[in-house]
Amino acid sequence: MTDGKPQPETAEASPSEPDTAVRAPKPHFHGHRDRLRDRFRRNGGDGMEDYELLEMLLFRLLPRRDTKPVAKALIARFGSFSEVLSAPEHLLAETEGLGPTAIADLKVIHAAARRYGRDKLPGRPVLGSWSALLDYCRGQMAFESKEQFRILFLDKKNRLIADEVQQVGTVDHTPVYPREVIRRTLELSATAIILLHNHPSGDPTPSSADIQMTRAIIDIAQPLGVTVHDHIIIGRDGHASMKGLKLI
Repeated sequence: MTDGKPQPETAEASPSEPDTAVRAPKPHFHGHRDRLRDRFRRNGGDGMEDYELLEMLLFRLLPRRDTKPVAKALIARFGSFSEVLSAPEHLLAETEGLGPTAIADLKVIHAAARRYGRDKLPGRPVLGSWSALLDYCRGQMAFESKEQFRILFLDKKNRLIADEVQQVGTVDHTPVYPREVIRRTLELSATAIILLHNHPSGDPTPSSADIQMTRAIIDIAQPLGVTVHDHIIIGRDGHASMKGLKLI
């Protein structure tokens, strides 16, 4: 009933009017994500560019953002997929679109990749597959921004006892103390070692200091029954084996 006064008109939603909350179009990059996923399912990761694989990693880290320009910017800045994962957090933070949470998640992925490589070595002769050893070394060290000196400690069957970073230095120098190297070898009851270090410059060519230090370690190791199998230098552009170069 009414009291005789004019009543305000009530607006009725037109049945043809779209419900924007329900029918809003998906962001343009969703179709692109679906196509990338389909390619990955069909061909795996080997057929994908570095930025595409990185883009797919970022799908879940940046669910509401177009990850293609972010991935391309990261590759342009750091050079490769592996170098992005290895990049220092403060430099990753300079990339537009990457916040602290996404950066932390990238570092978790990097740690998982390194752990995967490390876990493939125990129980198997390290020298049984040279290519696997080099892949492992490259994954651990090639893209570090500072020099690291690390040692693979081996038993009598050349199986890995431990992989330890002994020293971390600057961009072009790491202090190494031969007697400390041998002391740690004896502590672990290792009978052989492989010396490793990286050259952040990218060029793995051994320096004269590298050669002298390696020979000093060998001089101390030999009388104690410890074999130094090799000293491998890892760079972004490859590797150098001192044994292969007949420097030791």
